[in-house]
Amino acid sequence: MIFNALSIAGTDPSGGAGIQADLKTFSALGVYGTTVITALVAQNTQGVAAIHQVPGDFVAAQLQSLFDDVRIDAVKIGMLGTAEVIEAVVAALKRHRPRYVVLDPVMVATSGDHLLTADAMRAIREKLLPVVDLITPNLPEAANLLGEDEATSEEDMLGQLQRLHRVCPGVLIKGGHLGGPESVDLLQIDGKVTRLAAVRVPTRNTHGTGCTLSAAITALRTQRPDWASAVLAAKDYLTGALLAADTLDVGHGSGPVHHFYALWP
Repeated sequence: MIFNALSIAGTDPSGGAGIQADLKTFSALGVYGTTVITALVAQNTQGVAAIHQVPGDFVAAQLQSLFDDVRIDAVKIGMLGTAEVIEAVVAALKRHRPRYVVLDPVMVATSGDHLLTADAMRAIREKLLPVVDLITPNLPEAANLLGEDEATSEEDMLGQLQRLHRVCPGVLIKGGHLGGPESVDLLQIDGKVTRLAAVRVPTRNTHGTGCTLSAAITALRTQRPDWASAVLAAKDYLTGALLAADTLDVGHGSGPVHHFYALWP
């Protein structure tokens, strides 16, 4: 059976992040992709120029139209932008109860541009975290979710992992911002903490890595027996996409990873 995955996120005209990255990832990993767009983002590999937020009632209409017709096996949530949109997404998740839900709490773009309002941050903490299965924050996002300083060591990461685990059943904190020869992530699921280390790939083409990893986990969870194996397989996929990123020539800034590295000649 071919599984159906849904991405709820904003757009990226340059194709490296957001909805476009999620669809590429779903396709590369053998899952049929569907989308609900939360924001139209004027951005490229060098930064965000403008954001047109989709009203919450229209996000709700997109969700209802899709769930009325299509079996959705897994959901990936990315950029939401406003509390109104978050409330529409929470209502749909509670109503339709998709089996697997992954939240990439997009707050700041790779370029450093802020993508989330203060009231939306509160809505994520209070309303969205309790109804998803796995969240995938990087170090700044984990700190923002907790209202704490950013972790500067694995020990700090572990403490924040455990505090986030109190409000969400699954947490993957990405430690790429720590630097060093390895990129270390920490996963806590079903009460077990797993340290996941990968060699740091020397490339500037990292646009959309967070979107791609969370979409890969979403796609692979439909095909793996548990969350830990889905996360491990997704990290392997992202490493391959990073290793092949320099074969692409897209933009003058932080370019995209190569989502189809295993499929294109």
